[in-house]
Amino acid sequence: MAAKVPRSPSRALRARVLGLSTAALFAGLLARLYSLQVLQAPSFQQQAVANQTRTVAVPAPRGLILDRSGGVLVGNKVVDVLGLSAYEAYLHPAVEGRVAKLLGISLSTVKSDLANSQYSTYVPTPIGYGISQATALYVDEHRSEFPGVTTEFETERTYPYGTTAAHVLGYVGPISAAQLAKLAKDGYTAGDQIGRAGVEQSYQGYLHGTAGTEKLQVNAFGQVTGVLSKSRAKPGGNLQLTISLPLQQYVDKALATRVQQLSNKYNSYFGHYTGQLSGAAVVENVNNGSILAMASYPTYNPQEWVGGISYKNYQALVSPSSGYPLINRAIGGGYTPGSTFKIATSSAALADGLVTPSTVINDTGVFTIPNCTGSFCQLHNAGGERLGPISISTAISASDDVFFYTLGYRFYTNASQYGVTPIQNMAARYGFGSLTGINLPGEYPGMVDSPGLRKYLHAHYPKAYPYNTWYVADQLEMSFGQGLTLITPLQMANAYATFANGGTRYAPRIAEGITNDQGKLVKYFPPKVVTHVNLPAADRAAILAGFEGVISNPLGTAYGPFQGWPESSYTLAGKTGTASVSGQNPNAWFVAFGPEPNPKYVVVVVIKEGGFGAVGSAPVVRQIFQYLKNNPVGPPRYGVSHLSAGSTQPLGPQGTLPAAKSQSPTQAKPSTTTGKG
Repeated sequence: MAAKVPRSPSRALRARVLGLSTAALFAGLLARLYSLQVLQAPSFQQQAVANQTRTVAVPAPRGLILDRSGGVLVGNKVVDVLGLSAYEAYLHPAVEGRVAKLLGISLSTVKSDLANSQYSTYVPTPIGYGISQATALYVDEHRSEFPGVTTEFETERTYPYGTTAAHVLGYVGPISAAQLAKLAKDGYTAGDQIGRAGVEQSYQGYLHGTAGTEKLQVNAFGQVTGVLSKSRAKPGGNLQLTISLPLQQYVDKALATRVQQLSNKYNSYFGHYTGQLSGAAVVENVNNGSILAMASYPTYNPQEWVGGISYKNYQALVSPSSGYPLINRAIGGGYTPGSTFKIATSSAALADGLVTPSTVINDTGVFTIPNCTGSFCQLHNAGGERLGPISISTAISASDDVFFYTLGYRFYTNASQYGVTPIQNMAARYGFGSLTGINLPGEYPGMVDSPGLRKYLHAHYPKAYPYNTWYVADQLEMSFGQGLTLITPLQMANAYATFANGGTRYAPRIAEGITNDQGKLVKYFPPKVVTHVNLPAADRAAILAGFEGVISNPLGTAYGPFQGWPESSYTLAGKTGTASVSGQNPNAWFVAFGPEPNPKYVVVVVIKEGGFGAVGSAPVVRQIFQYLKNNPVGPPRYGVSHLSAGSTQPLGPQGTLPAAKSQSPTQAKPSTTTGKG
């Protein structure tokens, strides 16, 4: 019998370890099985349900934009939009070509849209806007050929009056990735339309609605089989403007007609007007700052942005040959004001006691700067006239330069008594050189020539402005609106509105309020008082007499253009401005307010390089006042009065979109010469 070999201790240990490991493995498997089948069963059940559902956003219709009487200036229409999922396009590359062929666009366009999309790769990116019902039906009937393709209803903007008030209204475009990152917390989603100019931009928060949601049931192929639940989208509020549509249309046409008449026309005094001119016009209610009309020429049609503006069309709008129509010259154009600035100089001279309403200055036609030894020591009246002894009222009516040279010089030589900047201080109270506060993007603050401005320009641009000294000649030019002073048409309107109403300067307002879809006013934007310009009654009366004389006095610079005006029944007061700019024809200004003695309106027109204010702009102001006389602007009427004007397909209840058909994708140079006012 063979001897029994004893087991090695190491082999026994390995067997025990292997047995324990096997037992532990089985225990772990049992624990994991218990966890999956018992503990985590509810979670997996929820995920299984989630794989059968899809939650999509239901876009909210954007609020309408209305005129002061409820007419629809900007509306909505319902369109069919075709979308394509980038993920499905990756899985089925042929679908891109089919979509391109179906829509009649290039394959590169489809690829570009998908590549630049803000949407999740699993959410359809809009490719075609406003597709026909036949196209939508074809997609529905050939689902197997169009994986990842959806068609759904969305709204897009309509501008039923074309270019009317384009710069006030603005336009919209798809929200950018940067904007979405900032606004997602406020309920914005990819594909939302967002304002990019005008009131579309400045009142974006009111116009943008709140998206709804739909929880859709889908099958394994991602096809919608039912709607499990939904929340209604909340439309944006309707924005009611202060603008009067009929007046706006008239002002737009009157301005454009006059600019076109002057463009490339020969003038015996200036020679040819240079090329295509530009201009702006503003009509303001002097008693509350409401803007009743605002025009800028050249202009554009906001409809070009609907569905996305083409590169070619955009380049045409920003090219020099187009005249830069996207600029709202009424608020963004700075123009040398010329003699229209004399409202500030005369107010300062009377308020500070430099002169009185009865002070007489002898106009010899020439102002000689005392103690001057240079070659430019004499300044002449632009028209060459000699009016003799005159008061401030006559000087304003005749736009006499010598009188205002004298005021400027007296202020300059008596700085110890009146300060260094008395005229600039008064100009600031009228609002020159600062933003008016109107709620529109792109406003230019302008500037008023001063010692401080010269020092600033010299410090920052020493080559262009080699001197930082404020010379007497600078003071004289500034005193009648030349030099480096730049004013916007809106600032001019607001300054004269301030004078017309007795001294209260309002922040110009472009909107009355927000109304809901039942026409109820839910948010009111009241007039805001900025400051007051206090003038003694006698001083104000002297200036007013000068403004009235511009039109009614035979010496008045606008007496000719207003011949035959019904003065007794509708008295107007105004001021011409002929603002010369080095190397260019003068800018033509005219501003008027009335009817006196209880004025309602102020009207400003400026035409860049339009020549004499009385010739270039005064006829347009007269036409606008003739319209206002026959068609006075009434109070606002809240609510929508012409809903069909902006809609080609009715919206659903409370302005919502029709039910989704399938899964929804979320979708001026400084002046150096003088000019007669």
